[in-house]
Amino acid sequence: MKVIVIAGATASGKSAAAAALARKLDGEVVSADSMQVYRHMDIGTAKPTCDEMQGIPHHLLDVVNPCEPFSAARYRELAEDAIRDIHNRGKTPILAGGTGFYINAVLYGVEFSDVAHKEESELRQRFTGLAHEKGAEYLHGLLCEKDPEYAAGVHPNNIKRVARALAYNESTGRRFSDYNAAQKANRLLFDTSYCVLTMNRDILYSRINDRTIAMFRAGLEDEVRGLLNNYHEGLAAMQGIGYKETVKLIKGEYTLPEAISAIQQSTRNYAKRQETWFRHQASAAQMLNAEGKTPSEIAKEISRRIYVL
Repeated sequence: MKVIVIAGATASGKSAAAAALARKLDGEVVSADSMQVYRHMDIGTAKPTCDEMQGIPHHLLDVVNPCEPFSAARYRELAEDAIRDIHNRGKTPILAGGTGFYINAVLYGVEFSDVAHKEESELRQRFTGLAHEKGAEYLHGLLCEKDPEYAAGVHPNNIKRVARALAYNESTGRRFSDYNAAQKANRLLFDTSYCVLTMNRDILYSRINDRTIAMFRAGLEDEVRGLLNNYHEGLAAMQGIGYKETVKLIKGEYTLPEAISAIQQSTRNYAKRQETWFRHQASAAQMLNAEGKTPSEIAKEISRRIYVL
């Protein structure tokens, strides 16, 4: 079963390239984004609009409400179902997004049973408590010391994943990145063509800065106000980049320029972590320089590579 993967850092042009490639290859897109699964969170997650989808069916968007739990295991289950459904209808599945952990879970069939057991352990609870006591950045710093490779792909605010990895390390003496590597080492589950979009970091950062401003012009503050009318600001989904800073803006803790600057900085940091993750964890991927290329040109290059392989 053929699966095409388009991955890369945030703002690198993955969504537009995936839609263009889907039009070219009669495909459908399966999102691999840990924030775009949430309903009512559109602008801050850079969820593709109807116009940007270009009439192409997109899967794994708007799966759960912000108050509902969602895991990599659940993502893998839903993504595999979508990929098989697309394939069975004679279409080409295109897995596109920047959450590398989700992508690898699908491509390598990562098992989560042992990990789920660790999540219920006293160790995980202790590390979670430590994050609440000393801050998420402190806990992420511990993970950087124990398992820098895994830490590079985890946002410091994702306390659940950070605590899980630390608990696994302490209870087994092994790094969680090694656990993932062992899961991957078995084999790819699909006939996979995997491209990671890259570009000069200064250009990527400029795109991030511009996109953040565009989000506010598109109504990010109103989107977050609407969310606060229905959901608690402490929810994990509300801790996503763009949302927690806008909450502070609404509460008067940030001015608008401060909120924009904070989001831009956090997003740039996240993009850097994504680049590191894909360099070390996407062993099956080819790097594709997307700098200065239109979505159609990127799609054409990916298509050429697919048929050369």
